[in-house]
Amino acid sequence: MGAQLRVYKRRIRAVTATKKITKAMEMIAAARIVKAQRKVAASMPYANELNRAVTAVATGSDTDHPLTTEAETPTRAAILLVTSDRGLAGGYSSNVLKAAERLTERLRGEGKEVDTYIVGRKGVAYYGFRERKIADSWTGFTDSPTYADAKRVAAPLIEAVITETAEGGVDELHIVFTEFVSMMTQNPVENRMLPLSLDKVEKEEGAKAEILPLFEFEPSAEDVLDALLPRYVESRIYNALLQAAASEHAARRRAMKSATDNAGDLIKNLSRLANAARQAEITQEISEIVGGSSALADANAGSDK
Repeated sequence: MGAQLRVYKRRIRAVTATKKITKAMEMIAAARIVKAQRKVAASMPYANELNRAVTAVATGSDTDHPLTTEAETPTRAAILLVTSDRGLAGGYSSNVLKAAERLTERLRGEGKEVDTYIVGRKGVAYYGFRERKIADSWTGFTDSPTYADAKRVAAPLIEAVITETAEGGVDELHIVFTEFVSMMTQNPVENRMLPLSLDKVEKEEGAKAEILPLFEFEPSAEDVLDALLPRYVESRIYNALLQAAASEHAARRRAMKSATDNAGDLIKNLSRLANAARQAEITQEISEIVGGSSALADANAGSDK
C-alpha cells in the first residue's frame, strides 16, 4: 500500500507542475490576444481604403492588368498558406491545412498547376514530411508579424504574378489563413487575392450605398495600377497575418484553459485515490495491530493454564 501511495503522490506533483505551466501559457496567450486585436483593428482602415482605390482605378479604366484582369484560360495558381510556428494551439494549424488541401484539390481539378508558399513551421513540417514541393517559405514571426514581414512574403508572390505563365509565373493568387471572428470563434478561410474580383467589390460597395468618385489618371491608369499592386498585396497579406496571429493566440488560450481544467480534474481524482490508498494502509495497520494483540492475548492465556 505504501508504494502505491508514493506513486499517487508522485503523479500529483507531476500534474501540478504541468498545470502551472498550462495556466501560465493561458495567461500569456490572453494578454497577446488583446495586442493582436488592436493591430487587426488598426490595419483595417488602410486595407479598406486601398481596396476602394484599386476598385476606383479598375472600374474607371479599361486597362488590362494582372491586378484586375482574369486570364482567359488560367493554367497556374499560387497559394499562400498561413500556419503557426508553435504548437499547443489545439486544431488551429490542422484546420487551416485541411482548408489548403481542399483548395489545392479544387484548383487541380480545374486543370491548374499549383505553387504553394507557406508561412509558419507547422505548414513547412507538414509539407516536408509528405515530401511535397514548396515554392518558398517563411518562419519565425507568426506570433507577432510586422509590415516588414508582410513585404518579405509579398515580394516573390508579386514577382510570380507579373511574370508570364510560360516563364514560371501564375495567373491567380490565393491565400489561406484563419480569420479571427471572436475569442471563441476562428474560421479557416480561403480568398482569391489576384486578380481582384470587381463584381464582388462593386456589390459590396453597392450594399453600403457608396458611389465611387471619378478619377483622371496621370500619367496613365496602368502606371497607377502598377504602383498599387504591391501595396494591395502587402496590405492583404499583412491583415491576414495579423488575423492569423490573433486566431493562434485565441486557439492556444482555449487549448491551455482546457488542459488546465483537465489537470485540475486529474489532481482531484488522484487525490481521492491517494486518500483511499492511505485509508487502506491505515486500516491494514490497525488490523495487524489488533491481530497481533489478539494473538498475544491467546498466547498469555495458554501459558496461564
